[in-house]
Amino acid sequence: MAGPLRGLRVLEFAGLGPAPFACMLLSDMGADVVTVDRPEARFGDSRNVMQRGRTVVQLDLKSAEGRDRARELADHADVLVEGFRPGVMERLGLGPVEAQERNPGLVYARMTGWGQDGPLARTAGHDINYIALSGALHAIGPRERPVAPLNLLGDYGGGSLYLVTGILAALFERQRSGRGQVVDAAIVDGVTSLMTQFVGMGLRGNFVEQRENNMLDGAAPWYSVYETEDGQHVSVGAIEPQFFSELCQKIGLAPEWPAAQNDRARWPELRTEMAAIFRTRTRDQWAALLQDSDCCVAPVLSLSEAARHVHNAQRKTFTEVDGMAQPAPAPRFSRTPAQAKPVATAATRSSDVLARWTEGVQT
Repeated sequence: MAGPLRGLRVLEFAGLGPAPFACMLLSDMGADVVTVDRPEARFGDSRNVMQRGRTVVQLDLKSAEGRDRARELADHADVLVEGFRPGVMERLGLGPVEAQERNPGLVYARMTGWGQDGPLARTAGHDINYIALSGALHAIGPRERPVAPLNLLGDYGGGSLYLVTGILAALFERQRSGRGQVVDAAIVDGVTSLMTQFVGMGLRGNFVEQRENNMLDGAAPWYSVYETEDGQHVSVGAIEPQFFSELCQKIGLAPEWPAAQNDRARWPELRTEMAAIFRTRTRDQWAALLQDSDCCVAPVLSLSEAARHVHNAQRKTFTEVDGMAQPAPAPRFSRTPAQAKPVATAATRSSDVLARWTEGVQT
């Protein structure tokens, strides 16, 4: 198994969203991820790329035997990942106190929306609710109403990535102490952390709590999206004066505009001029004209287009697994490259997993 996490044993309890994505990242980086799923669960669909790189063990956690098998796996794991509501694992007798009594070095990673405590901890929620409570949703979208940014910001940005960060930090600390600990990764905490820059800008008086009134929320005409002649769009991010000056020159804006870049009173006029100019060519014509410049302009691509773009193709940003293109592992490592592995097509016996974990066999 390739990757810098080769030899790391991760026990995942099957769930949805951020915890599985975090475990996919760990698997891509070389961890041996074993997923405990229900006996009736369907799996093996290679199109479900977020499930790639797992060994699947099917256990009935409602039975004493199933819980015993899960405890045995946890005894030999370095990391346990679960994404249930607070209290579920404790009721099963698989909570962190019990697990770490048996395996003191276990990093017990918990992924929730609201966290393990607080008045909302045991209530249901989804990405849009968590980013709403963090202040992030309020800041995104046009002036008329907030817009949900898929579930990238909450589930995967504030959830999965902070869960992985916490796991790796706890593993690093374990090298000194020899002891595991609980990682309480809450999406609302992670998204609030992601808003740090804007909190700082607000403290300095540079951030207004009203959409389309700030430099990075679409108010600035040189940091926005424009429709092109063919009904497609280009993104413009010419923040720095030298980049904006080059943009003005390349697209044919009047020579007066670089000096007036930050004159907010003139932003509506500048936006109108830029919108008219970008409607004179197709998206791909603008991309061809500006791609080798420092204008900070890029075409707005669909997912399928992104996979075919020359830059992504040359960098192999997408990879092929089981004959299907999918996002390649990230980040990249110079000596121990990560690798996307297939989705499991058959269940594995827990005894077989224990055999390889106890014998130190690498998969």
